[in-house]
Amino acid sequence: MENQSASRVKTTETSFEMLEALFQEGEATREELEERLGMATSTVHRHLATLQEYGYVVRGPEGYRLSFKFLTFGGFLRREVPGYSMVKQKIDDLASQTDERAQFIIREGTDRVYLYTEIGDNPVQTGAHTGRRGPIHSSAAGKAIVAFLPAEEREQVIDSISLEQTGPNTITDPERLREDLAEIRERGYALNREESTAGVHAIGAPVTVNDDEIIGAISVSGPATRLKSDRLENELPDLVLAATNELELHIEHS
Repeated sequence: MENQSASRVKTTETSFEMLEALFQEGEATREELEERLGMATSTVHRHLATLQEYGYVVRGPEGYRLSFKFLTFGGFLRREVPGYSMVKQKIDDLASQTDERAQFIIREGTDRVYLYTEIGDNPVQTGAHTGRRGPIHSSAAGKAIVAFLPAEEREQVIDSISLEQTGPNTITDPERLREDLAEIRERGYALNREESTAGVHAIGAPVTVNDDEIIGAISVSGPATRLKSDRLENELPDLVLAATNELELHIEHS
């Protein structure tokens, strides 16, 4: 049986490396891509020409950039999420009610992906935006999803997570993470006290349909100075859990 490394297609990897470079740079000339990726002129030219022909790269006066074809894909995928229009409404409502940042995330492997975010009148700036990714174990919404996965699947995720530290209080020990996930299952929501970002607290709860299918999670985040224990544990749980319950009912009956 071929191992993962042996089964990769080198030319495809090269194209993805080029796309990643353009994503990070925003725009780059062929020469800049050659230098950054350490590739020959002919190789870069062929890949850029192919990506441009298929509509994934656009050439402008200052160089090459990604095209909005990726937005076409992303928009389609987002619309495929059950109850997405209601997801947007619930997140907008939470942001307005709390004056903080509210978001809906989904899981892909061991990553969390921000599907939709909205801010209230006094939000914390954390860099969270639609499409952003991060390790699933360091956020309230991410932990809420993992906590309520079936036991076997939950263990597979825990075993696969690198448990990298992204904030001062990130859980980096698998046994400590298991304990935290058990507490989350018991109370119905997850807390994040500077686990993903210094100075930021958050609360998150899963959205479950068809009894046990988790489609994502809703969370509210804000500065630790405002989301202190009293608000984090007494005021916000009711708001977040009400939003998830209403969303679940809408999906169930739509």
